[in-house]
Amino acid sequence: MKTVIINRSDTTGGAAVVSRRLMEALRDCGVDARMIVAEKRSDSPYVEMAGSRRAIQRAFLAERLKIFAANGLRRSTLFKIDTASDGLPLWKHPLVKEADIICLGWINQGMLSFGGLEKLARTGKPIVWTMHDMWNMTGICHHAGSCPGFRNRCGDCRPLLGKLASASDISGSVWKKKQRLYSGGAFHFVAVSNWLKERAEASSLLSGQPLSVIPNPFPMPTDFRRIPADDGLFHILMGAARLDDPIKGLPLLAGATRVLAEKYPEKAARMRLVTFGDIKDPHALDGFGIQHRHIGRLTGQQEIAQAYSGADMVVSTSLYENLPGTLVEGQAFGCVPVSFLRGGQADIIDHGKTGILVDFDDSADIAAENFADGIIQGMELASDPQTAGRMLRSVTERFSAGSVARRYISLFNRLLS
Repeated sequence: MKTVIINRSDTTGGAAVVSRRLMEALRDCGVDARMIVAEKRSDSPYVEMAGSRRAIQRAFLAERLKIFAANGLRRSTLFKIDTASDGLPLWKHPLVKEADIICLGWINQGMLSFGGLEKLARTGKPIVWTMHDMWNMTGICHHAGSCPGFRNRCGDCRPLLGKLASASDISGSVWKKKQRLYSGGAFHFVAVSNWLKERAEASSLLSGQPLSVIPNPFPMPTDFRRIPADDGLFHILMGAARLDDPIKGLPLLAGATRVLAEKYPEKAARMRLVTFGDIKDPHALDGFGIQHRHIGRLTGQQEIAQAYSGADMVVSTSLYENLPGTLVEGQAFGCVPVSFLRGGQADIIDHGKTGILVDFDDSADIAAENFADGIIQGMELASDPQTAGRMLRSVTERFSAGSVARRYISLFNRLLS
């Protein structure tokens, strides 16, 4: 069986990392899996470029310029919008021609246009489209947040288009293009979490479309040993590609640490928060109520393993997440996860057994207090010697590369038959 995975990058961004992991896992299971990307940074011989650098740049810039004009020249939303107006002729790519199965991942920013997607559909080959966010079910955005537009039909997109929003704006026109594309029934969609599946089923575009739930694959440690910190503190870890992205809810975590210092002063004095990831605004790391250390961007599996192996807890205060990988990775390394239930976290955490799920609240003060209480509950769970083994068994069964690859292979065989 030959499979080609199409994703914009093989290393940059969460979708890129898990897409490459999927390719490697499929290969380990005997599938001839390869990738096509517009940005290649790994040295994998199984990853090929989508086209010339000039062609890739031209498609990227053409789409961005059209979006910039349509959003009123607003830089703040330029990269929150994707329209698939321009792309590369991937239906001509040798790997696509040779493939039995085509897998789509994150194909935005000039990777594939609607015209290109239609030509891929005309090949008659099964196409599996893994959704890493909500773009497939909205007009132009990747996360609808509290906007209900995706449930009916998009248009009048004031959050992204401001005063240029109207019933006939690009969010409405792109929604119509997606509706027309999906009407041919050429795509089998995969949601990486049950939360994303529920959003898809509630959407006007994907309701009734073929849909499966298969999580992202994650590496599991084979010779892991915890390395307790020699400072005697309880280490809490939080990280992201960009830590101060508003979606990550860093101010809520800061608020929670201040609640800890006020409500649980003795325990707070024995805590240290460790953060990792890029930061655009250094002041985003101000205002923590407990000891804090920022270790910057982690590069490579060894640095990631070192960070997790020295931590006792991993936390996520994200406003919404499809399937937060740090919670999976943390459990595999023995870190108790604590997270708001704002997405696919329930697929990862069995509350009270393999982590703590915290109720969110629109009031920042209440949300911060709830999260502080969740951290205290997580400390108690971490003190149970049975917790680490229970977490590792859980994530290995659900998210190990082999487990995820076998579920994809089963889907491929079903589609091919």
